[in-house]
Amino acid sequence: MSGARQRRMLVLCLATVYLVWGTSYVATRIGVLNLPPLLFAGVRFIIGGLLLTGVALWRGFRPAQLAGQWRHLLVLSLIVVAISNSLQAWAMQWVPSHASALLNASCALWIVVFGLFGARGHHPGARAVTGLVVGFAGTALLMWPAVAGTAAGTLLVPQLAILLSCIVWSLGTIYMRNHSIDVDLFALIGLQMLLGGVWMTLAGLVRGEAALWHWSMQGALALAYLVIFSCCFAYTAYGWLARHATPAQVGTYSYVNPAIAAVVGYVALGEQLSPVQIVGALVILAGVLMINWPVRAGVT
Repeated sequence: MSGARQRRMLVLCLATVYLVWGTSYVATRIGVLNLPPLLFAGVRFIIGGLLLTGVALWRGFRPAQLAGQWRHLLVLSLIVVAISNSLQAWAMQWVPSHASALLNASCALWIVVFGLFGARGHHPGARAVTGLVVGFAGTALLMWPAVAGTAAGTLLVPQLAILLSCIVWSLGTIYMRNHSIDVDLFALIGLQMLLGGVWMTLAGLVRGEAALWHWSMQGALALAYLVIFSCCFAYTAYGWLARHATPAQVGTYSYVNPAIAAVVGYVALGEQLSPVQIVGALVILAGVLMINWPVRAGVT
């Protein structure tokens, strides 16, 4: 891939992950308040996985191409999809969407730390490290009023579950970077989601969630949004980033998402943005620009 095309793909994929996953916190919160969490997450990923796998088959993918690579795919489906998202879905029954977004900002640090190791270990430069610190400071400024007002009373166990989810997700991101699976990207992401969705659905059935499943308009709309935009678009973009971007660049999404989550909360739920939060959003932007601008061709 040429340097110019890779730069365009980097910008496009980062923008997709920023915008879609930034709005997905509110959608997930709505979903788990209306539908049982593990079945909600499992059904979401099964449908998304089937759609992306169908696209991969249409593009010429055949399961035989995965010969000798199924082990890596199973590991990714378990840690990137099943464990990480199960913890998130369960915890967001109690943790507000903006607080969840703040806790997920820790992914940027975990990704860079874990990215130091493995076959493609990457040591960030001084500017990238500074950008990460600036981004984290901006996130703290952005979310501080919400944390001080509401998250302090949130149950500790769900908060710890989200932090554990971030650690598991970050490990999976670096695993995907260090263990390249030589198949079509749509097949890689689609099969991960399909298998991960099966694990979550089975866990939900074991927990007795089938008896709690009752369709509602809000739950159905949240499910549809997450399937189409979060699963099909954002996960595919994130898969490309995990393969081709540096850990520092990949991790910037966890700084931008809280800013977007705060804006969505303001527009959709009437949550107020304080002057401190506005300053925080600008500081986040500065941190992201320090890491990603100008984008260099050799980011792999």
